Amino acid sequence: MHSKNKKAMKSAEKAHVERVKSLPCSVCCEGHESEAHEIKQGQWFTSVALCADCHRGSVNGLHGQRRMWAVMKMDELDALAVTLERLFDQ
Repeated sequence: MHSKNKKAMKSAEKAHVERVKSLPCSVCCEGHESEAHEIKQGQWFTSVALCADCHRGSVNGLHGQRRMWAVMKMDELDALAVTLERLFDQ
């Protein structure tokens, strides 16, 4: 979903987000296609690779009860570190 309050992404931001979305989830490590979660709205270079459940799930998700996050003992910065490490390893 794209917020009408956000500026349009620049080409470098789009390319970065596509690379992030190609990674497995940074929390549960599921291999299916991920979504790009922005830690701060509009700052695409701090996007985190998350599966739909770890991102938007009502129980496990960041925007829900965060149970998977608690089990894995992670916060957004931990997930960003995993995402960045995987990007640099590509």
